[in-house]
Amino acid sequence: MHSAYLVCHQMVAITEVWMTQRTSRKFCTGACSEYFRSMYSKQEVSKLKENFWTAFGRYMKPVLSADGEPISWLNYKTGIPGVFFKMDADSRHASISIVITQSDPRFYNQFVHNKAFLETTLDESWQWTANATDEYGKTMSTISTQLEGVNVLNSGDWPEIISFFKPRIIALDEFWSMAKYSFEGLL
Repeated sequence: MHSAYLVCHQMVAITEVWMTQRTSRKFCTGACSEYFRSMYSKQEVSKLKENFWTAFGRYMKPVLSADGEPISWLNYKTGIPGVFFKMDADSRHASISIVITQSDPRFYNQFVHNKAFLETTLDESWQWTANATDEYGKTMSTISTQLEGVNVLNSGDWPEIISFFKPRIIALDEFWSMAKYSFEGLL
């Protein structure tokens, strides 16, 4: 957590300088998420999110995969088409999920078959949603969890968001290092 704090503290300083140069507005938390969206342009929101993901990437860079190899935690490659590990943060919450866009139901069923192992590795239960439709009309299944009440636009929330993501993406990698072979057999 100390390393996350240092990286976030550096990014907070950069963000504060950037914000001071632009305007004297101060960050707020909690119920102000609507205010954040209305007070920042799309470019400003994009820059703040980019700053967060850069900080998270720097923090995770020295962490090796379960197989002992360097890995891109932000762009985690499962090696299975239609199976993704996704992290997202916005002005209301942070979430991490396994997204299955494979049309073949065997892929989601394989996760169901491995549910006990997944939840043991994660050390928590996640929400399972089969055959949902996204905003573009595409069918997908998800296995996810989220942290409510954090705002990626508020750099003061970054340590909490990083502390939420880190153990879960590492646990997903540990699970995947053992379970991926059963998914490869479905290709």
